[in-house]
Amino acid sequence: MGQMNQTVSHFFAYISKIRWIVRWGLKRNAIPENVMEHSWEVATIAHALALISNRRFEGCYDANAVATAALYHDVSEVITGDMPTPIKYHSKGMQAAFKEVEVQAERELIALLPRDLQQDFEPLVVSSQVPKDIKQLIKGADTIAAFLKCQEELKAGNSEFSKAAEDIAMRLARSDIPAVDVFLEVFAPSYKLTLDELLNGSEKVRSLPAQ
Repeated sequence: MGQMNQTVSHFFAYISKIRWIVRWGLKRNAIPENVMEHSWEVATIAHALALISNRRFEGCYDANAVATAALYHDVSEVITGDMPTPIKYHSKGMQAAFKEVEVQAERELIALLPRDLQQDFEPLVVSSQVPKDIKQLIKGADTIAAFLKCQEELKAGNSEFSKAAEDIAMRLARSDIPAVDVFLEVFAPSYKLTLDELLNGSEKVRSLPAQ
């Protein structure tokens, strides 16, 4: 049995509120996306990138550690909100100011945890303590997720995302992570398919009987 009279921690209740933080706030969205959904997608893609790197490019990632870090990579936004990229990187001064806010938010979240668990969560929540190689992989996964989001919006007829799609595609083309190219070649094309097309294993949907 655990110790009695444990101090209550608000940490998980607090970060669960990221489900209410809407992403892409400066754009009209045909398909809304929140930070919790985004974090799950980035975690699964980052996990795949780690495994691809290990199997095909002599990487030595702990794929489970990568996935876990990715799950927490945006939790500070429960305090800061989702800052749109054009604003966040508008100027060096703006970028530095937002970084300081982000660091303070991470510290406040860590402080919500029981003291004996804080050191375990710091390499997940505090961005400066995430190992550089893991952070790079998560960034690659984050960019892929943004690319897939743009493609989804364009497919829905939302031209609001056309410029963002071009910019993100260029960033991916400059990526120096080989596993990113593999993911885009092997997995990304299927995102264009409907559920019926996926279930049929083909881009062509077999005729369905009249209802």
